[in-house]
Amino acid sequence: MQQKVAFFDIDGTVFRSSLLVELVEGLITAEHLSSSARDDFYKEYLAWRNREGTYEAYINATVKVFVNNIKGMHYGVLADVGREVVAVQSKQVYRYTRDLIEKLKKQNYYVVAISQSPKTILDDFCANYGFDKVYGRVYELGPTDKFTGKIIDEEIIANKANVVARVLESDKFTIDNSVAVGDTEGDISMLDKVAMPICFNPNNTLYQHAKRMGWKVVVERKDVIYEM
Repeated sequence: MQQKVAFFDIDGTVFRSSLLVELVEGLITAEHLSSSARDDFYKEYLAWRNREGTYEAYINATVKVFVNNIKGMHYGVLADVGREVVAVQSKQVYRYTRDLIEKLKKQNYYVVAISQSPKTILDDFCANYGFDKVYGRVYELGPTDKFTGKIIDEEIIANKANVVARVLESDKFTIDNSVAVGDTEGDISMLDKVAMPICFNPNNTLYQHAKRMGWKVVVERKDVIYEM
């Protein structure tokens, strides 16, 4: 019998922050990155906090800082800081998605994480919630285990539909009753490929698309979870 599959975005969907953001902050705190690196995304951070800019602009600026500074860093440094971040923050998740993962696991779903965060920290985080497979950005290592600054197979992870298709290539899995959960327009390609798409705490672009498509929208605010 073929196994049903569920796909989850992680940052902002399961984890209440961004693993990449917390990793960058951890690297700065541990002085593996200069404190001046924060200046390169702080303007976008303030604009987002003040509701004058978008979260996407803030995240994109943070990603740029990470990519520009990772070259020459030893893998062990990144892995150690990532483990520290996960150890402290792994329980800072949304109740809805945490409980949904547990429910689907009990129903024998194959549960897949798809994220733009580095796979190194994703693996540590997702191990706490029973994910069967984790897809994230993989950064190339040189012969001395130092990062080159290049991303491996970026074209696959950049479009989450590619990952869904790769998983479903296997005869072990079925598209029937498949589930996907995401929170931004970057998840639309993934959500569009499954039987039961769920837009969780969506940004406006995804929310408007969900309304047109008739997709399920779920919001978790403080201690209230409701459908729109």
